[in-house]
Amino acid sequence: MKYTLLLMVLLMVVSCSQESPEKITDIQDYNIFLSDVESKKTSKYFEQWNSMIKPDSMQLMSFGIVAGEYSRYFQETGDISQLKMAEKALKKAVDIAAIGKSGYQRALARNYISQHRFKEALELANSSRSIGSGVIESQKLLFDVHMELGNYVDAEQYLDSIKNMSDFDYLIRLAKWNDHKGDLETAINFMEKAKENAESSKNSSLMLWSYTNLADYYGHAGRIQDSYEHYLKSLKLDPQNAYAKKGIAWIVFSYEKNPEEALRILDSITKNYRSPDYFLLKAEIANYMGDTLQLTHNLDTYAIAVDNPSYGAMYNVYNAGMYLELTEQFHKALKVAEIEVDNRPTPESYHLLAYSYFKLDENEKALEIVRKYIEGKTFEPTILYRTAEIYKATGEYSKLAEIKEELLGAIYELGPSMESKILNL
Repeated sequence: MKYTLLLMVLLMVVSCSQESPEKITDIQDYNIFLSDVESKKTSKYFEQWNSMIKPDSMQLMSFGIVAGEYSRYFQETGDISQLKMAEKALKKAVDIAAIGKSGYQRALARNYISQHRFKEALELANSSRSIGSGVIESQKLLFDVHMELGNYVDAEQYLDSIKNMSDFDYLIRLAKWNDHKGDLETAINFMEKAKENAESSKNSSLMLWSYTNLADYYGHAGRIQDSYEHYLKSLKLDPQNAYAKKGIAWIVFSYEKNPEEALRILDSITKNYRSPDYFLLKAEIANYMGDTLQLTHNLDTYAIAVDNPSYGAMYNVYNAGMYLELTEQFHKALKVAEIEVDNRPTPESYHLLAYSYFKLDENEKALEIVRKYIEGKTFEPTILYRTAEIYKATGEYSKLAEIKEELLGAIYELGPSMESKILNL
């Protein structure tokens, strides 16, 4: 009997060691960045320029500078009202500008991209390009907009038009293009070159951008230690950077299987940072923990936040995901997916449409959408998993087997609750 008990203990030890991966994070590394500090929404510099703006003002420079400050406050706080104020100032600048209009149009287009108003952004980008001032900057913008709209042939042409291997802006777009094609190794290579470019120029904003994006790419590639280190580098440059903290929280949750600590990190962010999607992530973690109270609270908080009409279409994808996975409101998901396809006809949008039909037991319609708009056009793990479910339901077993193997290598990206679901496909 004692040998049986000993064997059981040994089996438990082996099992636990298999389930607990090597620990990557250290609370001592990031705790200092979790302090409760609210980002400022004003400064003497801002007040000086804002005071120059009157109802009938023609102070062009004032509008441009104030818009830039509002945009910065939005990045730091996640407060949508700041982005809308930036839009208002930029629209006035576009209206009154005689010289430099194309630059203000580009700035307003980028504001619209942030708001997911992609068709309006494209109109402004084309208008800016036609003026003929700042041609390279307009071509960079046009690449960005066409990528968002799923116009990949046009995007590639604009990418070719700005080719310059020593230019940071070109390198990061080249990385994005290769990631879109599914060549993650090449994407990382170009992003690393962009990082070197930023570091050699000692440009802190470009360094921050390259660190957070590299951290994401490293995570996709399973290089979790490198990902963690680059999120920490980001925080050393910007201690209040919510995105980097969120990245560390995901490592703690998905890789280290420590949902309580991940929630602690996210709680420190959401005290002051107002981006609603953080509450959806908290809901996902609470669901994994089986904590119904926290799940409901975070879903309610998210729903109240995105009810603000200022968000427009910005959270359509998140809303559809919530309806499909957490609240099972499939008809609502379908309506949102239809709007998103019209707004942004990408494989990502079409997969929401296909999966909504699948959840409504219209499997053949779902498969038709997959074949026409998704197959071979995206490598995003969530889309591949949902596509695999549709393949299974429609008897496409050979295609299912191919995707299943790829999905098993993407469990970190999908989250710890997905491993059993993938194995059961």
